Amino acid sequence: MISQLTIFLQNKEGRLASACRTIGDAGVSMRSLCIADTRDFGVARIICDTPKKACDTLTEAGFRASLVPVVAVKLGDQPGSLAALLEMLDEKGMNVEYGYCFSSDGECAIDVLKISDEAVEVVLKEAGYQVLAPADLYVED
Repeated sequence: MISQLTIFLQNKEGRLASACRTIGDAGVSMRSLCIADTRDFGVARIICDTPKKACDTLTEAGFRASLVPVVAVKLGDQPGSLAALLEMLDEKGMNVEYGYCFSSDGECAIDVLKISDEAVEVVLKEAGYQVLAPADLYVED
């Protein structure tokens, strides 16, 4: 599992920019950003180079931030690779709570999935998928 930085934000002008500025000023580099919103609040999910430092910095600045364990899977960047992964997880009875993807080098995609089943990494590895460790994506701080 890797650590995803999750920030709960009031859905008002400038709040996301302020959070990004706060971690940027702390020297934290973001790898990916996914935002979900409702009328009153938003949830920013971030993969960054130093997640604990980013979380501590945001918390000290008054933001509601936490680290959430997620699984990161490296897939070939080709049509249908995500569908095959999700179908396999479905066949194994593993519920994907949410997910998002980003590309790291143009040849592969990193799929970040929130799955509560603790056996997910074993299942993925047994199925031949490359599960990324924290050191593959960031500095453990």
